[in-house]
Amino acid sequence: MGITHYVGIKFSNSGKAYFFGTEFPDLKIGQKVVAESVRGMQLGEVATEVYDISKYKSDLELKPMLRIATEDDIILHDENIKRAKAALITANKDIAELGLEMRPIDAEFALDGSKITITYVADERVDFRELLKVLASRFHCRIELRQVGSRDKAKIVGGLGMCGLELCCKQFLGQMEGISINLAKNQMLSLNIPKLSGHCGKLICCLAYEDDAYTDLKKDFPPLGTLYERDDGKIWKVTSYNVFSKHVKMVCENDFEFVPLDVAKQMKRVRK
Repeated sequence: MGITHYVGIKFSNSGKAYFFGTEFPDLKIGQKVVAESVRGMQLGEVATEVYDISKYKSDLELKPMLRIATEDDIILHDENIKRAKAALITANKDIAELGLEMRPIDAEFALDGSKITITYVADERVDFRELLKVLASRFHCRIELRQVGSRDKAKIVGGLGMCGLELCCKQFLGQMEGISINLAKNQMLSLNIPKLSGHCGKLICCLAYEDDAYTDLKKDFPPLGTLYERDDGKIWKVTSYNVFSKHVKMVCENDFEFVPLDVAKQMKRVRK
């Protein structure tokens, strides 16, 4: 019949949906399917509606969704999860014996057992040729050693953020954008890097969530450093403000006050 449609599929190790070609037009979100991914044959879950192939505009080649998962596929997938946990322990022992500076964090077998992907982190490049020989003799399948950075490690391992909820990267973030210190500055946060860092050691991704809101709310406020002359004849300087309570912090010598924004706007502005 051939590929007539395409659909987004999520796998257990990723919060992102990847598109696959399919000949099944009636797939339902949440339905278990088997697809051929870069990691080999995998059990996944339908994550989007099914689209007609004529709407596919990307230059990326569509790999095939092979079939709707059977009960045997689901049982085999569960068994592979147990095998992968044991394989990770074995790999850790072999790495320690070889004295390699790498830390495995995840292992995954292809559904048909033809390949195992071991994900690891390392500070420097690792010569793992000897390790590949050892692992191949143990698992009798193709071996892929995949190095990832600290942010990808947090996504794989998971955990709870400072908010008490599951890490966003583990729960729903498909693609992690670069987070800069300018986002923290825009929210006027104290630039205490350890407090602004997540499990990965990088700046927390949620700094980006409220950035647009802060940018919009700050339009009503005078720029930091603006000078005002008040009724007492003293010159007061804007050093900070709270966009939610709509108060402006003004400093004069060793004194400071929090002034309502509407009151601050009525003061006489002094040009520098």
